[in-house]
Amino acid sequence: MMEIAEWLKRGAGLLLILLTGPAVAAFSGMANVNGDWRTASREPTGIAPDPAVTREPVLQVYGARAFGWRGAFAVHTWIAAKRQDAPTYRIYQVIGWRYWHGGQALTVNEGRPDRRWFGSEPRIYLDLRGEEVEALIDQVEAAVAAYPFKQSYRTWPGPNSNTFTAWVARQVPGLRLDLPPTAIGKDFLGPTTLADNAPSGTGYQVSLFGLVGLLAAAEEGLEINLLGLTLGVDPLDLALKLPGVGRLP
Repeated sequence: MMEIAEWLKRGAGLLLILLTGPAVAAFSGMANVNGDWRTASREPTGIAPDPAVTREPVLQVYGARAFGWRGAFAVHTWIAAKRQDAPTYRIYQVIGWRYWHGGQALTVNEGRPDRRWFGSEPRIYLDLRGEEVEALIDQVEAAVAAYPFKQSYRTWPGPNSNTFTAWVARQVPGLRLDLPPTAIGKDFLGPTTLADNAPSGTGYQVSLFGLVGLLAAAEEGLEINLLGLTLGVDPLDLALKLPGVGRLP
């Protein structure tokens, strides 16, 4: 009985550590946990290159804090691509409410990729430009078409929007995409896959349904996934990775 009590005590302590970061994100204002989705801003922020000025191909990955209480834990990510001389961007993302309302989770639209995500300001995680990007866009489009969870969505532990972005990145290692630790769902490999490349393509990871796992890669560093939350260190960038908070510095 004492051994069980000790394990429960340790488990409670670990859970407290994992939840400290999301609590900081919620109470510090990093995440807007209150608000009305009907009135939340979806206005562009102006950080995407203007297609009228930037004629070269552009490939970007964006992320913004999820809406409501989920934002204390996670970001929502999406991919944007503009081909040579294209007048607009094509935006690829997975959206939960579309799935819940009887549609397909995966959406492909044209428009401004730098819109606020229901009030949350987007950040750019990847920004590639130039003639060589055209071939990467071809690969991204092929990966999007082959995404295996188009008709599935689960907020936690996945498959969700971050599962999609990470899956595409694994199929296109030339992106070398390093998703933030707050991209919960990026480690969901599927119901039957226990090991795969890291999203950046510079290492490997093992994961049990996105709930428990380990990742080691040149871009991401070392990450431990517990209950979908990420703890890690990136030695090359001298950064810590914490649940809810993200990267420090």
